[in-house]
Amino acid sequence: MAVDKLFKDEATEEKGERARMASFVGAMAIADLVKATLGPKGMDKVLQSTGRGRSVTVTNDGATILKSLHIDNPAAKVLVDISKVQDDEVGDGTTSVVVLAGELLREAEKLVAAKIHPMTVISGYRMAAECARNALLQRVMDNKDDAERFKADLMKIAMTTLSSKILSQDKEHFAKLAVDAVMRLKGSTNLEAIQIIKKPGGSLKDSFIDEGFILDKKMGIGQPKRIENAKILVANTAMDTDKVKIYGARVRVDSMSRVAQIEGAEKEKMKEKVQKIIAHGTNCFVNRQLIYNFPEELFADAGILAIEHADFDGIERLALVTGGEIASTFDNPESFKLGHCKLIEEIMIGEDKLIHFSGVEMGQACTIVLRGARVLLGGGWPEMVMAKEVDELARRTPGKKSHAIEAFSRALQAIPTTIADNAGLDSAELISQLRAEHHKEGCTAGIDILSGAVGGMEKLGISESFKVKQAVLLSATEAAEMILRVDEIITCAPRKREDRM
Repeated sequence: MAVDKLFKDEATEEKGERARMASFVGAMAIADLVKATLGPKGMDKVLQSTGRGRSVTVTNDGATILKSLHIDNPAAKVLVDISKVQDDEVGDGTTSVVVLAGELLREAEKLVAAKIHPMTVISGYRMAAECARNALLQRVMDNKDDAERFKADLMKIAMTTLSSKILSQDKEHFAKLAVDAVMRLKGSTNLEAIQIIKKPGGSLKDSFIDEGFILDKKMGIGQPKRIENAKILVANTAMDTDKVKIYGARVRVDSMSRVAQIEGAEKEKMKEKVQKIIAHGTNCFVNRQLIYNFPEELFADAGILAIEHADFDGIERLALVTGGEIASTFDNPESFKLGHCKLIEEIMIGEDKLIHFSGVEMGQACTIVLRGARVLLGGGWPEMVMAKEVDELARRTPGKKSHAIEAFSRALQAIPTTIADNAGLDSAELISQLRAEHHKEGCTAGIDILSGAVGGMEKLGISESFKVKQAVLLSATEAAEMILRVDEIITCAPRKREDRM
């Protein structure tokens, strides 16, 4: 059998040079797409969905833009994935990671064209990434023993992160919210304890942080509006079976009185269920599903607050912060763990009523979250530090690898270059000035976007998180490596639709 008939008719195969070319082109196109959004003066993109309602999103967040794209090129998909991972793991640097990976591939393309084997390039890149990471580790500042300075560091990181987002005008206010939220966690990284509620109306400045937990529901009629020392039973169970539903129920009876009997039996069953729930000693029952009028009445008579139809995220988080479990059966109350909080009351935010649980067991609830305690300066400073160290490594390394290491250093400088370009500054001039500055000991120089010149980052209070930079560096290198290794792309033949006529 001829080799060219190995695949089905419509399957395509690209080998060697062509496969690599397709990978490089796809990845660089994605990097160029988000490049313009990098930095505080980055431009926004308008994303229009093709679905119902044709919703329009305006954003400059790399992960949001890339998530919305439907891409066919496999290499481009790799970059979209690393941006997603960056967003999930550290929550910032989603554009930087794609721009850096794109630049590494741009440099690799030139090296491969100069007949340097991809594996040589990869091993050079690995050495360079390790060297760049060590350069950052040596210069990282950690103030976690001094609470005041630690908080100031977090504020700076938060404000730097927010300066490229829509909130940049109110960045101090939101940075403070975020930092207070994180400080409440007392070193725990369980972000589930942090809840974000979005309520339209009012100005951005009206956003606040609240201790406790807020559930976006109203209290039922005739139910207690305030409960102290609450014992909360969180459940996911059907409380709507006391009526025979007209749709979807088939009952054969010889008279209408029989239907009433069936309803009576269902009611009894429901009554028993409510009795079992009350036997748990609870005074607040929160259910994921509907609660019909009859059981609601029974709860109100027993002085129990019953909340229905709480969203799944809501009940999971409520169980977590009050230290309870989620129940679906109620047969053994003695082994079941109820949630506790000091006070449940109804509050108003704007025109909406919400239920507020305060004094919860975990004592942690807040609005926005940023992570990372170890601090680096921002504004292109880390990239220049890494580039300088990597450059020196290239000079010390013999053989062809040194070309790859040098290329890595050039790719790192693409980030400050792009930040400057996006602000309409002369990047070539600024980067050469920065490079000269960084040859001095203990240099803190980076790009000051507002004055359009080289400035001291420490004095300007521009900081970034070490964790974000490290994730950008390592993910971008891995993605570039992955794409460089490709020497064949096989696209399967599409499945044929069978005509069922």
